[in-house]
Amino acid sequence: MTPLDLAGYLVAVLMTAVALWRMPAALWGDEEDKRRRALWGCYAGFAAALWTKTQAVRIALNDSAVTDLAVLIKHYTATIAILAILSYIVAIYGRYPDGGAVPRHVRFARAIQQVAAKASIATLILLTVLFFTVVDRSVPSDRFVADHAGQWGATLYMSVFYLYLGAASAVCAYQWALATAGAGLRHLRVGLGMMTFAMFIGVGYTVSRTLFLWVSVIDNPSESFALRFDEITEAAQVVLFAFFAVGASIPALSKGQRRAKLWRAQVKLHGLWRELMTAFPEQPFDPPASLARELTRFDTPADLRIDRWAADIADAVEKLRHYVPDTLLPAAKDAAAADGVTDAERAGPLAEAYWIKAALTAKNGGASASTAAAVETQHATDQDGEVAWLVRVATAYRTVPQDRAAQVLAATLPAAVPGPSAATATATPRTASTEETA
Repeated sequence: MTPLDLAGYLVAVLMTAVALWRMPAALWGDEEDKRRRALWGCYAGFAAALWTKTQAVRIALNDSAVTDLAVLIKHYTATIAILAILSYIVAIYGRYPDGGAVPRHVRFARAIQQVAAKASIATLILLTVLFFTVVDRSVPSDRFVADHAGQWGATLYMSVFYLYLGAASAVCAYQWALATAGAGLRHLRVGLGMMTFAMFIGVGYTVSRTLFLWVSVIDNPSESFALRFDEITEAAQVVLFAFFAVGASIPALSKGQRRAKLWRAQVKLHGLWRELMTAFPEQPFDPPASLARELTRFDTPADLRIDRWAADIADAVEKLRHYVPDTLLPAAKDAAAADGVTDAERAGPLAEAYWIKAALTAKNGGASASTAAAVETQHATDQDGEVAWLVRVATAYRTVPQDRAAQVLAATLPAAVPGPSAATATATPRTASTEETA
């Protein structure tokens, strides 16, 4: 096996890995992911095409009942992959409000959309006809371009494919170059830059091979020169697909990091969320399950699930306000200070954790609902800020002993309802129930 053959296997494995990695999000993800199905189709199509170029597969197919079958399958799958990537470019860069001036690259994308599908179908039909009529397939080939150099039938066949491939590569290079220049995020800029570079290699690859084939018809090259040229351009194509696969994966890695962050947030929030939802079973959409079950729910995206949990926790805390006195808030702050926590970054979440656990103790102990007690107002600027706060609260919540929370609650009840009244009659069993729970 030559180094070039080994590189062919490696890039085929790489593209297949990218296709498999992006498949779940493309097929079963949210609306944003579903718009990327076309891009996934490109990965899958090129992965299939690359496998037909590997040594074992191409030899087996070329020596089959249909001579040089690997070449036809490779061009079929590559044409479909190119159509998919053109559809993706139109979907991403072709969207623009109907009113007002339309940028040039959007007009260009819309023009491509009108001809891409028809051009792909015409290319597939023409390739099939030429393959079975004018291409000399009397002897199976290993390196199709090198073995058929100087033959007008194979030259015509390959020119049709290279025209389609080169035009698509130029379109992708143009659109991705514009997108790279306008990208605000560094990882997105790097990924698009690598994909743009790959497409420029693709343009050079198709132009050089087309020129070689037509020149060879006029002046038949030596076998060694043809093979050497074929190996050099094949090596360039390996580099092309390596840059394309890695570049396409870099922006997705940032999204994968966000999903990992959301999973970690679920792990940290689950205990607090489950206790609150057990106290208020009518609150969640579905009954709270174990952490393992919640992490393996694929019917709801992780970010949406976290948003629901944050809303559930906030609603439960709002309901708990009706089971405790106003004095629980300063008592919770005092308890956090008594634990020796002076850092504001930790003291706030710890005080909130004390308040929630004490309020749950009151509610679970049979306290009657009354007017809403005072709580500390949080000033999260966005959903991420709220989730980050709740994660810190949940982390602190796990460190608060149940008996300590009960003591904090018990210390507030006598001060909350001074003097004999109907409220006092209600407070007494609440204290007793709390102490029994503790």
